[in-house]
Amino acid sequence: MKVNFKGTLLASIVFGTLLLGGCDSLLVLDPKGPQAEVQANDTMMLIFMMSGIVLAVFAMLIFMLVKYRASKQSPDYEPPHIHGHWLVETICIGIPIIIVIFLGVRSIGSNYLVESAPDAYKEEEPLVIYASSSDWKWHFSYPEQGIETVNYLYIPANRNIEFKLYSYGPITSFWIPQLGGQKYAMADMVTTLHLAADEVGEYWGRNANFAGAGTAEQTFDVTALTQDEFDEWVDEVKDTAEPLTEQKFEELLEPGHLGRSTYTGTHLEFSPAPEHNHGSSDSDTMDHENMDMENMNHENMDQNEHGDHQDTEHEDHSSH
Repeated sequence: MKVNFKGTLLASIVFGTLLLGGCDSLLVLDPKGPQAEVQANDTMMLIFMMSGIVLAVFAMLIFMLVKYRASKQSPDYEPPHIHGHWLVETICIGIPIIIVIFLGVRSIGSNYLVESAPDAYKEEEPLVIYASSSDWKWHFSYPEQGIETVNYLYIPANRNIEFKLYSYGPITSFWIPQLGGQKYAMADMVTTLHLAADEVGEYWGRNANFAGAGTAEQTFDVTALTQDEFDEWVDEVKDTAEPLTEQKFEELLEPGHLGRSTYTGTHLEFSPAPEHNHGSSDSDTMDHENMDMENMNHENMDQNEHGDHQDTEHEDHSSH
């Protein structure tokens, strides 16, 4: 059977060109925020490093094939037996160890950067937004502004945004590719994610974790505005939007897809976020500790009052 290699190669090139031509730009390599920039730089570094390793391996393979190719020797020829070479073994073992150490140090540093507030905005007060998911939609609560949106998000540019993530259903993953990496939202705890947009623009977010039949359409729009434009939008919402009631929120939690909607008030008033916080800031930790101390003081006061009451009853019985 004769194979037409030229025709097969040409067809592969044409098919690959059409396939790549239909792809959108890689959003993770087009960062618009400091966290995303760290991750994009790490991704490109890994691509170049792996490409260099692959090219080096193929170059050595070609060298070995050419230098030690089979030749016309006598039938009784026996090649020399080589039991190893210290330099070759040192290179083969040492280079992978160096690569692993380098990647480990780089990963630890990058993880620290993306998990903390961006350095450029650390001195400013963050905007706290509670992002909760349900089947199959996203609810964004602005407790400071007293408003809530569904399936879309407005944020001020050049400011640290502190997202508090949790879920009213299965585990989901909150992801805005151009602003930073994904992080899980779970039902029994709150996870914290710091993001920031370095410029005004429109971005795209989604649930990156499979959470049922409607996962593919569980997306949301993100618009980064100037601080003045954001404040104007908040005032407009307070003047025009309807209040979010507990009954309305229960309807929003029903499985299904919805469009964009806006409300005054947040569901945090009657359906608060889980108390268990993971990755919260120091101020949040202090607030929880202060609340715990207050509860302990109340319990001690109750115990003292109960003890005084018992002492009084004991004195009364003694007098009798």
